[in-house]
Amino acid sequence: MLTILGFAMIATFLVLIMTKKMSPIAALVLIPALFCVAVGKGAHLGDYVIDGVSSLAPTAAMLMFAIVYFGVMIDVGLFDPVVRAILRFCKADPMRVVVGTAVLAAIVSLDGDGSTTFMITVSAMYPLYKRLGMSLVVMTGVAAMANGVMNTVPWGGPTARAATALKLDAADIFVPMIPALLVGLLGVLGLAYVLGLRERRRLGALRIEDEKSVGAKDAVLVGTGAAAGPARPRKRPVGGGADGGDGGDGDEDLLKGLDPDRPTLRPRLYWFNALLTGVLLTAMILELLPIPVLFLLGAALALSVNYPRLPDQKARIAAHADNVLNVSGMVFAAAVFTGVLQGTGMVDHMAGWLVDTVPEGLGPHMALVTGVLSLPLTYFMSNDGFYFGVLPVLAEAGAAHGVTPLEMARASLVGQPLHMSSPLVPAVYVLVGMARVEFGDHTRFVVKWAALTCLLILAAGILFGTI
Repeated sequence: MLTILGFAMIATFLVLIMTKKMSPIAALVLIPALFCVAVGKGAHLGDYVIDGVSSLAPTAAMLMFAIVYFGVMIDVGLFDPVVRAILRFCKADPMRVVVGTAVLAAIVSLDGDGSTTFMITVSAMYPLYKRLGMSLVVMTGVAAMANGVMNTVPWGGPTARAATALKLDAADIFVPMIPALLVGLLGVLGLAYVLGLRERRRLGALRIEDEKSVGAKDAVLVGTGAAAGPARPRKRPVGGGADGGDGGDGDEDLLKGLDPDRPTLRPRLYWFNALLTGVLLTAMILELLPIPVLFLLGAALALSVNYPRLPDQKARIAAHADNVLNVSGMVFAAAVFTGVLQGTGMVDHMAGWLVDTVPEGLGPHMALVTGVLSLPLTYFMSNDGFYFGVLPVLAEAGAAHGVTPLEMARASLVGQPLHMSSPLVPAVYVLVGMARVEFGDHTRFVVKWAALTCLLILAAGILFGTI
């Protein structure tokens, strides 16, 4: 019964947010609460929610101050040269922009933290997508998939969890998987190329008439496609298109991200801000302090140095309060969902049912089975739940048929490109929140492509003999 109710709860949640019948925050709170009562454990709902909130509170704190920090860095102009360089390289070509998004997300993902990757990627690329009128849901989808592939680095989390759960060396798991993961990354780049071509056809040939004023308020965008319209920036749903996605706030913020005359710029402090960001990311990688503490200190220092006047600091905090509230609220709402799933035992019954449904004849192919199961399991449950709760059971079943733990561990990494868009991953709310994309639109767009990327990695792993 718990198995059926668990799948029903997840299906209900996904249907409601993808059809936009409920907001993600409301669905994350109300749906699990109703199902908690349905399984007869409504009296324990408070305990489940508190447990979930307690586990995600550090993540919420990190996201709150990280959004403020990177928001301030956008305000002061730290990313302006990067965006202008990308624009000059892309020559206002949507295809190059989408491919550039995948490359940027993949490179930044080397820090091993999805939230930071999405904040940097969106900070750099969002003004560019808005400027060219491109679909924002394409940006979030490509960034999520690129990060999902790169999330398998040993310091990223999944590989370390698999190594710990099966008592293996992380390098022995990861290094042989590099060729398959590279194939997956090439697949993401190929998809970015195709999506970019589609955006190019939708928007037509674009160019910035005055390249010296790239990002300026009076820069002229010229287009020849069906969606190009007049030569001047105009009111239209720039985030839309065939794949959906929220168009954002309209012309009032179309160019503000790169406006060279905005009063928040601090050009004299550019190198201080660049150094501060470098030190912050280095300290995060070296784990000198907990990440929430690092971003708290970084945000306080960035505000104090760049805006020494108290009214200016309050204005900057207020400017980013919307993003902070949306993302942190989503994380705490997700805590209700995960708390009920785990507290009621639904997630354990679901995992057990999936393992038990594996036919006996597939025993010698348990690595393949694990790779396939990693898609839904890592999407519907946390990495901790999968790697510490399910993988050991699968590995034991595989060992009985001669499948080595190393093969099982490598196969378990296959589902990460899809996992990064799971409603249970806090980082995805940073991505859609900063990009002003509806979570349902992102989910509807990315799931099919992310699943295809996962299967591509699995096929490559089998072909190369590592799975």
